[in-house]
Amino acid sequence: MGSGNGFFSTQEFSLDAKWLIDPQQLFVGPKIGEGAHAKVYEGKYKNQNVAIKVVRRGETPEQIARREGRFAREVAMLSKVQHKNLVKFIGACKEPVMVIVTELLLGGTLRKYLLNMRPKCLDMHVAIGFALDIARAMECLHSHGIIHRDLKPENLILTEDHKTVKLADLGLAREESLTEMMTAETGTYRWMAPELYSTVTLRHGEKKHYNHKVDAYSFAIVLWELVHNKLPFEGMSNLQAAYAAAFKNVRPSAEDLPEDLASIVTSCWQEDPNARPNFSQIIQMLLHYLSTIPPPDSVMPPKRTTSENAVLPPESPGTSSLMAARDDVGETSKATEENRPRSFFFCFSQCY
Repeated sequence: MGSGNGFFSTQEFSLDAKWLIDPQQLFVGPKIGEGAHAKVYEGKYKNQNVAIKVVRRGETPEQIARREGRFAREVAMLSKVQHKNLVKFIGACKEPVMVIVTELLLGGTLRKYLLNMRPKCLDMHVAIGFALDIARAMECLHSHGIIHRDLKPENLILTEDHKTVKLADLGLAREESLTEMMTAETGTYRWMAPELYSTVTLRHGEKKHYNHKVDAYSFAIVLWELVHNKLPFEGMSNLQAAYAAAFKNVRPSAEDLPEDLASIVTSCWQEDPNARPNFSQIIQMLLHYLSTIPPPDSVMPPKRTTSENAVLPPESPGTSSLMAARDDVGETSKATEENRPRSFFFCFSQCY
């Protein structure tokens, strides 16, 4: 098992040797997240604090193939791009189980951060600063021909000081080509572009054209949420929200936004994908808007006040990849023998 060459036995899983994780140097600590397809643990790799995403292989041949494909895509994307606003990829291995190792971010998801602030809103400078972090990450992905397809607050993780946002979870990301048609596997309905939702209604196996502008739509919904600190399409289920956006051209209200900001948001969620700006344009518009806002007394993000144990709606699979949003991280790990990192080989069967 010590040799890395056997971990990616097919061409689909080929990976540069520098990204191959040696499981013997991987130590697993407490679980920090769980979804339908993966569990995520805090741990160490070569004395570095990391997040360890252990992907369930599935039971049926179809499940196994789908999850291996998603795992291969995520590894390929993570190893291809590096940016200060993208979660840092450390490595992966396929055996004894599928594992993706990334930097450990201790600020929690943007979703939890906003929930813990309600009913208060972010300072506008902070909200636009976060939006710029997200837009720069997306600009980087798009410059490499990668569509994220699942941009939402659950996939955005804060650094421990709550000053920077990083984009995570490329499990649904796809490389874009002009001739390729996309499959109907898509992201979370509430933030999903109308043209993406219409692919879900296709019969299994059918395909439909769409492009990187699906991410601009999702960004608009996230930006609206950053400013209002409310759930977009409140009062609707995820499916109702997607249906209303796709077939009735319904959008959250932009009436109470400042004019320049409303212009950015509404341009990004236009029904015609080709009319939406690209992320280079979005960054320039945000920077211009930021320059027009009077400087606040303090641009520090508000402190969290709500307990981390507050009951939240379930998160979607795979997005907890990098979140150990615990105020007592470190102390907890040292406090009990149960939470001490253990050899991956010792406990991978339990983790899996």
